[in-house]
Amino acid sequence: MREIAVFGGTSHPALTAEICAHLAVPQRPVLVKRFANDCLEVQLQSNCRERDVYLIQSLVRPVQDHLVELLLMADAARGASAARVTAVIPHYAYGRSDKKDAPRISIGGRLVADLLVTAGVNRVLTLNLHSPQVHGFFSVPVDHLHALRELAAHFRQRDLSNAVVVSPDLGYAKSAAAFARRLGLTVAAGGKERISDTEVRIAAIIGDVAGRDAIVLDDEISRGTTVFELLDRLRADGARSAAVACTHGLFADNSLDKLAAAADVTEIVCTNSAPIEAEHPKLTILSVAPALSEAIRRIHDGESVSSLFDH
Repeated sequence: MREIAVFGGTSHPALTAEICAHLAVPQRPVLVKRFANDCLEVQLQSNCRERDVYLIQSLVRPVQDHLVELLLMADAARGASAARVTAVIPHYAYGRSDKKDAPRISIGGRLVADLLVTAGVNRVLTLNLHSPQVHGFFSVPVDHLHALRELAAHFRQRDLSNAVVVSPDLGYAKSAAAFARRLGLTVAAGGKERISDTEVRIAAIIGDVAGRDAIVLDDEISRGTTVFELLDRLRADGARSAAVACTHGLFADNSLDKLAAAADVTEIVCTNSAPIEAEHPKLTILSVAPALSEAIRRIHDGESVSSLFDH
């Protein structure tokens, strides 16, 4: 069996360290330099020859720096004769750029997938892509995990006798329904129309939420535009309270404090797929390191990974 070698980029060192601890393998050192002309240089400071190499890098801000860093790590591993290079990308930022919905725009999700393969990535392990079609942008195998198991385990500790799972839009309703099945709950969905990156409109909620404790489930929260609009609609429809849950808690533009300030928001739950520096009594961060490390172990040993992402 090829020896495993795990390298971590600079985007989320805490998650890399946690994954290595679960795998009981050392984290291999990486040297990242920035030259005076703003170019990056990456050196993998451990032997890669004929090893199974895993590069852990979440594409969080500054996204472009972290993306180029990952590309350079992949190129370095390939040039060092790695037997296989797997990019472990807990948050694939360009997953939102998945279609041509306006004239003369790029489909960034596909372009970045092509760049990763060109750089030398043989396999991708990622978590909760924004839309299923992004999976198909890659010409190499992709293991696409989700965090529904971790989120469901958390909410099972709560009183769910009056709860309902609410998806912000019909596009995420399938995942919300799978999450609701895990908890034995009903599901509702918002009828969302996106006006721009900073404006959405939810005309109605399909399903009964009056007098209920809503669990709002989404793949990521950045500015929180969709969640704030959905919370307004839930209040208008008579929901009693709301817990907000997502996989990727990016919390840009002070959105965490704004969410926590709402009196009817009882809890905010996300995973550590992206680093979160802010703290708040209402915020709970669940670790995806056990799931990612188990997926890495199974990939390395040639075992099935399907039980980790099968709904």
